[in-house]
Amino acid sequence: MSTTLDKLKALNDKLDAKLTAKSRGELPLNEGAQTGQKTSKTRSKKAAEEAIPEANRPTREEVALILLAHLGVDSDDDPVRAENLERVADLYLKLGIIDKAPEVDQLFIYKAMNISGIGLKEEDFGQVRIGKYVQVIAITYEPDKNGKKKAKNISLGYFGKAETLDETHKNEIIEFVLRWRYEKAFQNLEHYRELLGRVQPSDRLF
Repeated sequence: MSTTLDKLKALNDKLDAKLTAKSRGELPLNEGAQTGQKTSKTRSKKAAEEAIPEANRPTREEVALILLAHLGVDSDDDPVRAENLERVADLYLKLGIIDKAPEVDQLFIYKAMNISGIGLKEEDFGQVRIGKYVQVIAITYEPDKNGKKKAKNISLGYFGKAETLDETHKNEIIEFVLRWRYEKAFQNLEHYRELLGRVQPSDRLF
């Protein structure tokens, strides 16, 4: 395994540890609790079908500032989270996610994010699946005609056949998804704190 993949694996392990610690209370997730939550149906219709012209693209710094402001993250108070979001902004532009998801302040309305064509589990982390196509897949839930929530997959990036990806590009795709998950874990932790604060004194929260 390459040094870069080792680092990405460590990032994944760190995320898993945070999620494990977060789930100790075994509280159910409230699907409507995330900041800026709304149905992705309208947003997906507005997503650009062609690449945004270079002259109209925001800079990395502009994207990062939008994310920090929208999520209410202070770089001085929470430097780890801020650094993670700044890297998300960088990869959002590098990988062309902006072309499918031009409204970056809505990037975290999704419930989950995954990669097709590349393994992210312990036993196959970073391994490409020969013959499969690589896509970054966002997952959301929308009501069907009977009002039941059904999972919906939305492609945020298409990168061709897995075996044709160069190592750098593959690692950046993995890193983007892991860092998105990392920020989502922070948001969920805040939600747990808010719920617990309603039922017990603040000095007993953790």
